[in-house]
Amino acid sequence: MSVAVRVPTILRTYTKGESDVSVEVPDGATLADVLGALDAAYPGIGARVLDDTGQIRRFVNVYVNEDDVRFTDGLQTPTPAGAKVSVIPAVAGG
Repeated sequence: MSVAVRVPTILRTYTKGESDVSVEVPDGATLADVLGALDAAYPGIGARVLDDTGQIRRFVNVYVNEDDVRFTDGLQTPTPAGAKVSVIPAVAGG
């Protein structure tokens, strides 16, 4: 099945400038499966989303459809066919 991923500007160097990409994952996939497929298709992007322990980086927000995964099941959040995943890094300034 296919899952759409919205890629923020800062990570588009990994996707050759594409803002929206699709990845193929098996039925019953979780967010972890989607991020694994994303990194397989676009090497290096996974390290920008996940930390060394395999968890979502502190200053990266990830949504499945409209739900912030920090308030659902994290990396185990289900991603059904047609789901839209958005990766949104926090922006700070001063």
